[in-house]
Amino acid sequence: MKTKIKILDRYCRTADKKVMIDIAAVRVEDLYNDLDKYAPYRKKDLDQDLVEYLIDAVGEIGKEDFVIQFRFAKPADINMRSRVQRSIHNYFQYIKVLELRELAKMTRSTFVLFSVGIILLFISVWSNQKIAGHNGVITQVFAEGITVAAWVSLWNAITNFLINWVPHHQQFKMYERISQAKVFFHEIAQGDQ
Repeated sequence: MKTKIKILDRYCRTADKKVMIDIAAVRVEDLYNDLDKYAPYRKKDLDQDLVEYLIDAVGEIGKEDFVIQFRFAKPADINMRSRVQRSIHNYFQYIKVLELRELAKMTRSTFVLFSVGIILLFISVWSNQKIAGHNGVITQVFAEGITVAAWVSLWNAITNFLINWVPHHQQFKMYERISQAKVFFHEIAQGDQ
């Protein structure tokens, strides 16, 4: 717990005790991907370094409430500020949808693996009962092979769910939190640089 407190000490707090994720840039354009120079701001991709910084910062602060503060050396007018807010919201909503798709895909594959495992397990039990009196090596290998395949399928389904579902769900929640975060702006005074 002490480590968590030390990490949180690195961040400033607002008057209402929310963690402030502070981002400084020369101008608004620095927040966007250079490949999208001519796209409207609301459709542009955010700079990948900014995205990673926000994700890392929110990961560090855990469940603490937070705000995002942008500080610009060159003043940004109200329209630019509103575009930045929409960009943050839209971009993280977009990657949240992508994460949800990945979660749905993983859930479907888990369901298929589990269903195949159960079916194979029933076939295995049935075939083991049918060959109980036979001494043929091939029939016993076939029955044992089905049993192994059933358990492998079931094991993959269970581990896929237990190991992979939680991180995807956490990412989904994190993107939601970032997209809903309050965004503030502050102009950097000459002495602040």
